[in-house]
Amino acid sequence: MRRDFKGPASCRSELVIGQEEPSAATREQLARGGSVLLHGPAGIGKSTLLRALTAEYAPTARTVLRCSATESESHLPFLALADLFGLELDEVSGGLPAAQRTALESALTGRGESTLQRDGLALRLAVLSALRALAAKGPVLLVADDLQWLDSASAELLGFAARRLGGTPVQMLCAVRTEDEEYDRHLRACPPDTLSVRLGPLSRDQVSTLLDHRGYTGLPRSTVREIHRTSGGNPLFALELGRALAETPASPRPGEPLPVPTSLRALVLSRLEMLSDEARRTLLVASAGARPTPALLHAAGRENAEAECAQAAELGLLATEPEGPAVRFAHPLISAALYAEAPAQERRAAHAALSTAASDPIERARHLALASTGTDPEVAARLAEAAALARDRGAPSVAASLGLLAARHTPADGEPGPDERRLQAAEDAITAGEADLARDIAHEVLTRAAVPAERVRAWMVVIEAAGQALGDVDAVFPQALADAGDDPRLLALVHYMLAWRALIVEGDFPEARQEAAHAAELAARAGDRRTELMSLAHQASTETLMGHPDAAATTRRALEEPQDDYVACHHNGVGSARFRWLLMSGRLAEARATITALLREVRRRGMVESEVHFLRSHAETELLSGHCGRALDLARQSLRLARDTGIGEGASAMLASLAEASGGDTGRALALAREAVDHAEEDGDQMYLSRALAALGYAQFVAGDAQAAVDALRRVRELELGLGITDPARGRWHGDLAEALVLVGEPDEAQQVVDVAREHALRLGREGVLAVLDRAEALVRAARGETEAAVAQLTSAQDRLAKLGNALEEARAAFALARLRTLPPAPGSARAGGSPVPGPTSYDEAARLFRRCRALPWLRLVDAAARARPARPGSGPGAGPETAPAALDGLAAMERQVASLVMEGATNREIAARLFVSVKTVEATLTRVYRKLGIRSRVDIVRLAAGRRAR
Repeated sequence: MRRDFKGPASCRSELVIGQEEPSAATREQLARGGSVLLHGPAGIGKSTLLRALTAEYAPTARTVLRCSATESESHLPFLALADLFGLELDEVSGGLPAAQRTALESALTGRGESTLQRDGLALRLAVLSALRALAAKGPVLLVADDLQWLDSASAELLGFAARRLGGTPVQMLCAVRTEDEEYDRHLRACPPDTLSVRLGPLSRDQVSTLLDHRGYTGLPRSTVREIHRTSGGNPLFALELGRALAETPASPRPGEPLPVPTSLRALVLSRLEMLSDEARRTLLVASAGARPTPALLHAAGRENAEAECAQAAELGLLATEPEGPAVRFAHPLISAALYAEAPAQERRAAHAALSTAASDPIERARHLALASTGTDPEVAARLAEAAALARDRGAPSVAASLGLLAARHTPADGEPGPDERRLQAAEDAITAGEADLARDIAHEVLTRAAVPAERVRAWMVVIEAAGQALGDVDAVFPQALADAGDDPRLLALVHYMLAWRALIVEGDFPEARQEAAHAAELAARAGDRRTELMSLAHQASTETLMGHPDAAATTRRALEEPQDDYVACHHNGVGSARFRWLLMSGRLAEARATITALLREVRRRGMVESEVHFLRSHAETELLSGHCGRALDLARQSLRLARDTGIGEGASAMLASLAEASGGDTGRALALAREAVDHAEEDGDQMYLSRALAALGYAQFVAGDAQAAVDALRRVRELELGLGITDPARGRWHGDLAEALVLVGEPDEAQQVVDVAREHALRLGREGVLAVLDRAEALVRAARGETEAAVAQLTSAQDRLAKLGNALEEARAAFALARLRTLPPAPGSARAGGSPVPGPTSYDEAARLFRRCRALPWLRLVDAAARARPARPGSGPGAGPETAPAALDGLAAMERQVASLVMEGATNREIAARLFVSVKTVEATLTRVYRKLGIRSRVDIVRLAAGRRAR
């Protein structure tokens, strides 16, 4: 770990002075197993506290990983990663998948070709897997100082892993210099529950204690007061002022200014004067380099580097590095001050030397740029090559910086031109998540660019920089259209983005379809096959979701040759569009074959985002087929990968909720559904909000909360009506809503839901949906007392669902049949006084079918219904009446059935389960029965039955 400025060796310790309160909060957090981010201005004591805490907590960890970056290293990717994992590579690499191991070894050693550009997540997953592997062997403490200088690639990787290490014994202890800036952005490299602790300035008494502890004793009170004022309570500054005073022969008189500059920079420069000219030049080269070593300094022409560095170390300007050969400044401000004060000519000379001495091509190109002035096509070309290399290494932020340098050195008439390189830098910035930088570059280009292609490309950057907030850039679209003029290739790009705007901003499916179709037509005219195929895929998917009759034809057009390999297997491409059409058409075998082929291809290509999507789609296919165990496994894989990668978490949580409600745990299903709803609402994603709410409604239905299911599914109905989605196969929630409405005593609304959905299902030929709607309608009939008709309709629906291969829906129909067949005949019906509905009366068939599907939550419901079934009349002691009293003849069908079940001794909950209504509906029905019969309680109903038996 880096040391502070040199102090008396005998006095150095890790005693922390003046930070008792933040120290206590930090220790409490670490004791709980949490992580901590220390932040504050330079010299405030972060490194000192970090060392103290590390010494205290390192013995409790099996593995301690350390890194401490410098400003000069911040532009090179993976240096911090090498510090952290360099010594642990052999221990963890053997257990990693081949692709991850290759990516990690390449990043840490600098040898081999990184595959990160092709597999955008291999290295991220490798770092995550490495930390998990270390944690599996014992607690891990990761210590990172000067987080602000962490290279962007390492920071991204750390943040990626940290956000996904919940439940593993990995703690992070970090420090970052913030000055007046916000520290929030640095939390991205830390776990979500990290405690941020700001270190503030010391009081005058604390400064005095610090000076005494470091050996600067006997200073007058006025001098200590002046040190406190001049240092602003900064312990590092205070110590340097104390040291300067100690080295001054005559102490200042009370009230006289201190005989030192009032800023650290000036203090550093005054101490640099004690260096020889050659040593100062050596330090300048070191300050200009990234991760300087004696070998690098030798290669840069500093022949006496060791002796000159030793002289600087004696003066406290350099820190000794017993564990490595790197030349490190005692504080980054020393390096910054040295570099800033050097004449421009000397700085350029240092960079020129390093442009040939540095081993990394990215560093060589950067130094070449900083050593050059004006435009130079050769320098620009080398910088562009370095940017491409950084991009391939997965360091788009570095690529953006190099791209901007390349643009600066590109002649105005160069090919490619400076604005084209700026736009490439802007696109790299988008990839790096630096939307503000990308937007600024694009606007800069737009202030002077006259070439339509460059202007449209810049507008596309502005639109992409807006993210989900496309409504914020509404004014951009007309300008982009104007710049595109009548160029069909440029117009195709704009209209493709307009299609997405229609979905995200407006939630307007017809408009999205129209824009996508127009984009495809323009791209075809321009010969831009990739944009044409992407637009056709967008159009096909939109038409499928909205139930448009042209969906199949558009999908066939998108599948025509010539194809583009990237589009063919992309999750927004034509293969995905065809799969969605097959699935909604009920062609489950073809849908399964299609999705498994797509999944196999994207795994071969390392397209992780598409893999997340296709795992989810495969799970949906298995769920519709009734393979609940397989669906649950696939859905959990998708969710795990989505959380590991940060891609599609909401959508994967939605599908995992459906799978859990069907084949896993209903409590987890509810939690996942709510998580999916939260994701969609935060993103303003109306499309996935409706799917998430449908999953929530289904989970609530299976959990037995019919009213909550109705509330959620009514929202789905409203959303899809507003979006223009008419195909009931899109979410398949209509049957669940109708059944839940029956349970809460709203059969009329349930019938309306069935009627509307049936109209669209008939138009589109959705046979599976029609069978489910028949099942729901049968329950409406049962609720109205039409039990025999309901049983006939349910029997037909079950047979059709079995033929279609919808095994779970078939089992649900069998369950409904079993419940109906246990009902006594309604008084006044043709079978009054006779036997129940003919057919199997046990729940064995439903249990068999659910067991075949591995539908565990449904099996539990079957078991509960079987246990709650009262005995039949005449089946044993205390049996119910042979027929209902004549007084019941004046009741409505539902009222007669409820009263009859009360006579049998059924509880309100048991009656609700048998009649497919809610407990609240049973209670309301009983209230009406009491009023009509002139009685006050269910005991009176039982007395009616007893009186009939006595006669």
